[in-house]
Amino acid sequence: MDNNNDILSRISDQYDKMSKSHKAIAKFISGHYDQAVFMTAAKLGETLGISESTVVRFADRVGYAGYPEFQRALEECVKGKLSNIQKMDAKYGKSTQSEVLTSVLAADIEKLQHTIDNLDPAAFESAVETILAADTIYIMGLRSNGPLAEFLHFYLNMIRGGVMLLNTTSVSETFEQMIRINENDCFIGISFPRYSMRTLKAMEFASDRNAKVIALTDSTHSPMSLYSSCNLLARSDMVSIVDSLVAPLSVINALVVALCMRSPKDVKHNLEMLEETWNNYQVYLNDEINFIDNEPILDYSLHRK
Repeated sequence: MDNNNDILSRISDQYDKMSKSHKAIAKFISGHYDQAVFMTAAKLGETLGISESTVVRFADRVGYAGYPEFQRALEECVKGKLSNIQKMDAKYGKSTQSEVLTSVLAADIEKLQHTIDNLDPAAFESAVETILAADTIYIMGLRSNGPLAEFLHFYLNMIRGGVMLLNTTSVSETFEQMIRINENDCFIGISFPRYSMRTLKAMEFASDRNAKVIALTDSTHSPMSLYSSCNLLARSDMVSIVDSLVAPLSVINALVVALCMRSPKDVKHNLEMLEETWNNYQVYLNDEINFIDNEPILDYSLHRK
């Protein structure tokens, strides 16, 4: 092929002559090529409500010898899109510093509103119930998603025991840490574009072991939804060298608050034990302890009388 975007050019050139089903495929791939690249022909067909054979014929229609060749071309297309630096320069190149600040904050607000409008309350409630009922909770988020996973792990560990953060860079070690996962456990996978194949494989392993799988991701078309029974969706994309984690972090905050409201006595007990431990082992100087007294569900007097 002459260039990395050739597959999209082929689709665009032939769009007007396509059947209704083929146009549906073309629209989805043009708008979601970064998600479609992970999909088999069967999964793409299932997502669009058409047959696998129709998807295969589409690949042939736009000039590829079968779906595997079509998918490889799609991979090249994803690799060849504008770099993040180029995208950032196109959007912010002529902006002042204050305009950049305003633009980024406005974009984050828009992502929060999009998340509010599209988050499924039933899925959120299901996630809370699943976490409460699980014997052990496994959490995984890699690269830029790592801080989200660490944040969730920190606060879940304050609420309850049996919380494990999977943060190794070794695929084999990931499976070793998960070797005892079973139907009584819960796996929380956090991944946003570019999606992590290691996180996806860990979610597949958890699903194969009949564990409850929760995905925190950006779309129902995310490959993370392949193995999850509960999807918490948050908008994260941004034209920048960094991903916007504001909306995903807000969803995690809501999850933690909901869990605290369901187990207020356990939370109070755990916090009291923590403070006693800090005092006994002089972890903090007295003038450095910063209690969160104004949080409604954590408004407990931790000082013993």
